[in-house]
Amino acid sequence: MGKLKKIFFILIIISLILVSCFRIDKKTEEEKKTDNNISEEKMAESEYLPYKTIFYNGTDYRLSRSKPGKYGGQIVSSTIGEGPKTFNPWTSKDATSSQIADIMYDSLFTTDPDNGEVIPALAKEMIVSDDQKTYTIILRKGAKWSDGKEITADDVVFTWNNIILDGFGNTSLRDSVLIDGEYPKVRKIDKYTVEFKIKKPFAPFQRFVGSQIAPKHIFEPVVNKGKRYFDSYLSTTINPKDIVYSGAFVVDEYVPAQRVVMKRNPNYYAMDSNKNLLPYIDKYVILIVGDLNNEMLKFEAGELDVISVRGQDLPRFKEKQKKSDFKLYNLGPNTGTMFIAFNLNTRKDKNGNYYVNPKKQKWFNDINFRTAIDYAIDRNAMVNNVANGVAQPLYTAESLSSIFLNEKLASGHPKDVEYAKSLLKNSGFYWDKNGILHDKENNEVEFDLLTNAGQTEREALGVMVKEDLKDLGIKVNFKPIEFNSLVSKLMSSFDWDMVLMGLTGSPLEPHSGKNVWNSRGHLHLFNMRRPEEEDNNILPWEKELDDVIEQGALELDYDKRKLIYDKYQQIIYDQRPIIYLYSPLTITAIRNKIKNLHPTSLGGTLYNIDELYMK
Repeated sequence: MGKLKKIFFILIIISLILVSCFRIDKKTEEEKKTDNNISEEKMAESEYLPYKTIFYNGTDYRLSRSKPGKYGGQIVSSTIGEGPKTFNPWTSKDATSSQIADIMYDSLFTTDPDNGEVIPALAKEMIVSDDQKTYTIILRKGAKWSDGKEITADDVVFTWNNIILDGFGNTSLRDSVLIDGEYPKVRKIDKYTVEFKIKKPFAPFQRFVGSQIAPKHIFEPVVNKGKRYFDSYLSTTINPKDIVYSGAFVVDEYVPAQRVVMKRNPNYYAMDSNKNLLPYIDKYVILIVGDLNNEMLKFEAGELDVISVRGQDLPRFKEKQKKSDFKLYNLGPNTGTMFIAFNLNTRKDKNGNYYVNPKKQKWFNDINFRTAIDYAIDRNAMVNNVANGVAQPLYTAESLSSIFLNEKLASGHPKDVEYAKSLLKNSGFYWDKNGILHDKENNEVEFDLLTNAGQTEREALGVMVKEDLKDLGIKVNFKPIEFNSLVSKLMSSFDWDMVLMGLTGSPLEPHSGKNVWNSRGHLHLFNMRRPEEEDNNILPWEKELDDVIEQGALELDYDKRKLIYDKYQQIIYDQRPIIYLYSPLTITAIRNKIKNLHPTSLGGTLYNIDELYMK
């Protein structure tokens, strides 16, 4: 792990340098002092210690890294949209459902929020063989499910063999651990020991092996009823008392379109240095708010304790911070990517109809056309006008916070309309006397740009893309639509032209994005394929991308992996099926009453919610 620590130390330094270059607004010397005071106060308050396990009263407890707190109170956060769709982590497809399920069901291992290392959670140790093909996982003795039954190797083996590898629910993890056509072999050694064997050394496996675990005695009857029943299990209509869980909190109340109330697990496997069981707070409440403006108003009214601050709202929050009960934390570039994607699909549906209009197919599959679109977009204007300067232009498939970022591509290029027009001319496009762009078959260039309605940042970006492409004589019909309708078009019907959206990636492991880049991936948005479709129409650079992604996963040496992942970013940069826009800074406002905060760029703000307490 020593080399990884070094890598992350370098990453932290780079992140600090990048953050210092971003424009938030002009700071006075006094404001700079205030920012520094926040950082010093935050670290002094946390007094973070190394992760340790202590054996007490028959249980291997995880020792808190923070100073002891006190019991009581609640923390209130929020989510945008309609609320969770399920409480089942293995079927979740939306961020809110995943957020809640992640709190209820712990993983074997998790990520150190300070340096990105793999650290124990439900498991207390991982032993990797010299040949990097056998992983031995040792569980905590005495850790219990919420119904009092002990968590054992049987639960781990069942979760992997009967849920993940049998293809129940979301198959992303199963797809990610397929190595040369073979899945891991998982077997029980004894009550607290599980062995995983893989075909060949596979760099991402150390993170993937630490997935969430299901209680076998609860989920086995569900699995036996089949995948359709499994997909409906733990729906939001379930009685919360029927949920058996392992995490720090569980759903206590769900009011659709209003709130999710989670209560503490009194038998959680963590304790502080005074042997007080965690978590401290009684309840964690997630309010379901309609849109970002409503969310901001609720925070200002004191109804929320934590909120992500948009760039356009930052000056307002900075002014209010001077006389209010919260602080602003700048966590650096986030791990998400904001982009527009083309629909390159040239196939037909079962009725013989093209998913995409043939004339548009020709435009979108023309590399000169895609590159012209890229050069017509003014990312700096987007950063200044939409993000209020709290972002940086993005040109690569890896986020700016990634340890695998291709630095040679990171600076990108400026807007250049004349160069864009020259590319279009090279492909036979021309302009009429009114400046309208036509293809060489005399068709006016017009297409739809979709995004999800209610997301004001994306709606503002869509308007800017539309205006930028006017410079090329292109008519863009910008259409924000309901989120579920957008997902249906992207994942099922394939009837869309261009989409503006974002995805959250891992700054630590590019292979987590395999489902986006692999030609068979279920998030291969720009050229989605149905399972029954043949592979004879995979584009040459898609095939190259498939190979590069696999090479990166099989290489264990960081420096060599870095070169491989530089290449995958170069392919995306050159082919431009996706055009990246910018990467926002993560600015969060948090009430001063919450103690033991230790925000980091990797962990965020509430990752250690079991350690947080109220003043």
